[in-house]
Amino acid sequence: MTYLENTFSKLKNGLIVSCQAEGDDPFNKPELVALFAKAAIMGGASGIRTEGYEKTRAIVEKVDVPVIGLIKSYFPDNSVRITGSFSDVDKLMASGCSIIAVDGTFRKRENLSGPEFISKIKKKYNCLIMADIAQAAEGLACFDAGADCVSTTLSGYTPDTANNPKDKPDFELVKKLVDHLPIPVIAEGKVNTPELAAEMMKYKPWSIVVGTAITRPRVVTNWFINKMNEGI
Repeated sequence: MTYLENTFSKLKNGLIVSCQAEGDDPFNKPELVALFAKAAIMGGASGIRTEGYEKTRAIVEKVDVPVIGLIKSYFPDNSVRITGSFSDVDKLMASGCSIIAVDGTFRKRENLSGPEFISKIKKKYNCLIMADIAQAAEGLACFDAGADCVSTTLSGYTPDTANNPKDKPDFELVKKLVDHLPIPVIAEGKVNTPELAAEMMKYKPWSIVVGTAITRPRVVTNWFINKMNEGI
């Protein structure tokens, strides 16, 4: 079994927990994010996704499941960009993560679209690439460019998809990708309850990523408070 096959076999039908913290979040320290990762694995997670070199390295040192690393930045319009430069890739390679998540949208970075950037990464580095995309056409183009898997991470977070529903996962996008791609399709984005995760599995994704609902207690607390205020 190749490294690629072994890595993705560990993620098949599993839950990948996104352990991230930023800004003034009290958990925004590598050692604390690593504890979130350990707790997720104790609960049965088959993989971890995280952001930033230091956090990625800290988690890699503490767990024995595949770790997906990324470095977040922003496009000029302030929309999120995932691992948008070769220097980002260099850092993540040094972290020891199993898979590098890369923005696979058609938006330009360093004069390259996501698929073009992924193609250059695959030619320059020996690494596994997860293409974070927002639309089906982007997923297909990233596969053609050499991506090893695609994830629906950015659906709803790009200018072209900003009007997508805010309260549920993009089931239709997952279905389209699963129907047309021979590589693993990872369902990510707004899978905020166990019931939504169970519904998503009907569309046959390779695995599911859940982040905020598990590792962002401040955000989840706010969900409850907002709903409570609606009932006052």
